[in-house]
Amino acid sequence: MTEISIVVPLYNEEGNVEALHKEILDVCTKENYTFEIIFIDDGSTDKTPFICKSLHPIKYIKLRKNFGQTAAMDAGIKAAKYDYIITMDGDRQNNPADIPNLIKHLEENEFDVVSGWRKKRKDNFFKKFASRGANFLRGVLIKDGIHDSGCSLKIYKKECFQQISLYGEMHRFIPALLKIKGFKIGEVVTNHRPRSAGKTKYNWKRTIKGFIDMISVWFWNKYSVRPLHLLGGTGLFFNFLGFLAAVYTIYLFLRGYSLSDSAWPMLTVFLFLTGIQLFVSGLIADMLSKNYYEVTKDSSYSIKEIIENQ
Repeated sequence: MTEISIVVPLYNEEGNVEALHKEILDVCTKENYTFEIIFIDDGSTDKTPFICKSLHPIKYIKLRKNFGQTAAMDAGIKAAKYDYIITMDGDRQNNPADIPNLIKHLEENEFDVVSGWRKKRKDNFFKKFASRGANFLRGVLIKDGIHDSGCSLKIYKKECFQQISLYGEMHRFIPALLKIKGFKIGEVVTNHRPRSAGKTKYNWKRTIKGFIDMISVWFWNKYSVRPLHLLGGTGLFFNFLGFLAAVYTIYLFLRGYSLSDSAWPMLTVFLFLTGIQLFVSGLIADMLSKNYYEVTKDSSYSIKEIIENQ
């Protein structure tokens, strides 16, 4: 018997939640899954909360305010009880009919994660352009082997989230974070539908946040357990440049050049101080990194209520 938890973050999706719930319910019933449907309301200001509370079966989680899609997804994942966790958007652009194929691909290939690939996207030009740019940068920096990491339709084994908390726009990079930890990642082509109701929540601010989080994932991938290698190495390089500048400054002094109007003494001091600062920062970051693995972080969001309708 396949047991699945379907996690769906929502924000002002009053025109979609009821139809989406029915689609999920129909698929799970048809495939004879043991399932739970988890809708996380990320501080909606429309009728989304009222509609969700009227649905059956459902586990409805309401956040106290709009904390963002990643926080809502994290809350839903932590509330999930079954071994397979399926995430998807609440705008109905992801098709619940793809769920059986995700499960099949995961089991047949012994993956830990299978990500959906919206090969034929039904979005506007800006979203497609931003997504392709982000995918290119992600391929260069992170190299997670995923064509469409921004697709929310994914299936995970529950064990993937035993040591992961999400923040920022990190939901886009979950496969990359899991690959860093040694989990096996796969991908399968899924359907993508045009939005039929409501307004897109995607904007340029999310693009910038996503890029910043991508840099964070890159750093975590390369230097999470050895930040001293990056900052300390850069600091030593600046110290080396400072040494060369010092040698040249001494050379000018011995040749009788006036250094009162020269920038070389200041440049020498700047390079040495910068190098020392970077090296010390690397030591501090190294200690903080080790402390990270020993201390549990506080949650970045607050849940107001949880309602379970059977």
